Amino acid sequence: MSPVITLTTDFGLSDAYVAAMKGVILGINPEVTLVDICHTIGPQKIAGAAFILETAYRAFPQGTIHLVVVDPGVGSQRRAVVLRTPSADFVAPDNGVLSYVIREALPEIAESEQQAELGPELEAFAITESRYWRTPVSPTFHGRDIFAPVAAHLSLGRSPADFGERLTSLVMLPLTRPHHKPDGTVVGHILHIDSFGNLITDITTKYLPSKDEPLSIEVGEETIRSLSRTYVEGEGLLALIGSSDRLEISAKGGSAHDLLNAKVGDEVRLCPQG
Repeated sequence: MSPVITLTTDFGLSDAYVAAMKGVILGINPEVTLVDICHTIGPQKIAGAAFILETAYRAFPQGTIHLVVVDPGVGSQRRAVVLRTPSADFVAPDNGVLSYVIREALPEIAESEQQAELGPELEAFAITESRYWRTPVSPTFHGRDIFAPVAAHLSLGRSPADFGERLTSLVMLPLTRPHHKPDGTVVGHILHIDSFGNLITDITTKYLPSKDEPLSIEVGEETIRSLSRTYVEGEGLLALIGSSDRLEISAKGGSAHDLLNAKVGDEVRLCPQG
């Protein structure tokens, strides 16, 4: 099987930026398989890119290389890194875009941590060896000139250690976690609003009560009295567990985002009714 490189960027689809990156990769390894995860992440939305990557990368074969370029600090002193995990390699700026990947390996890391100290499960290396870069390097397009060629060389079997010195920590975003109130209510937050207007929260199935316990879901001024299994059950607003194993707020035949005027970061409450 040919090596796989995925691409996740905020470059959009109306310019040639993504194509230029693919051209560089194919010029180094024409046998690679390129897969687009997403290129319509909001400009400079690092947290959004981190979430999109988290929902997709586990679906790929062992050893896939995930190239992520959402990089508002391009050309600055921010580091470019290769992160190796037991299942995949990641090539990205060290700006928090790999936060969910890191937290999966280090679940005990505190929400407020701005730097993750890496354990034996994770190896990270700075991308400083310029012989693997395209030249000349544009100060505004490291995706084409640094990240893409490094990903391509990785796909040819280069070790992450070939690209620079080992790092002991990486930048973390302040990822939210649900918390329990004294009355048993679980307070979570909207992490992402998808293209259908579904509100995807940080409340995973482990926070749900047992099947026999009644519950309600509160978002804004609205209350949903039960969980649905699919997007077509019931009427109006629905709550269900989506494909990312997280609680979602949906609207049958419409957009929960539009109905609620909700935004990322808003609270969603899971309330026991016993």
